[in-house]
Amino acid sequence: MGDTLEDVRGEIAKLEQRIERLSESLERCRKVAVAAKMAIGLGAVLLAALIFGLVRTDVLLLMISAILLLGGIVLSGSNSRTADEFAAGITEAERLRAALIGEIDLTLVPEPTRLLH
Repeated sequence: MGDTLEDVRGEIAKLEQRIERLSESLERCRKVAVAAKMAIGLGAVLLAALIFGLVRTDVLLLMISAILLLGGIVLSGSNSRTADEFAAGITEAERLRAALIGEIDLTLVPEPTRLLH
């Protein structure tokens, strides 16, 4: 490979930054997934309460429960696909980083023969 050691180190640093950014984005996706599940659960509970008469029947509450249910389902699906894309990006960046690290001619540092205290 014609790259210098500094070029390889620079590429590795860029890949590590990319991995970090993608990991942060993936963490946000996990938080959105929790919010989507909460919306679905809340919408289902509200709808059940309306159906079983635990809450007075109101068109606004029915609309809110439908919005929570459907919005949560849509958000969950969209977020899941986005999270999968971020995870694939992390995997690819880690693969490239490992390949670059493998190209570096590493030298072992010998252990000292005596202990210095």
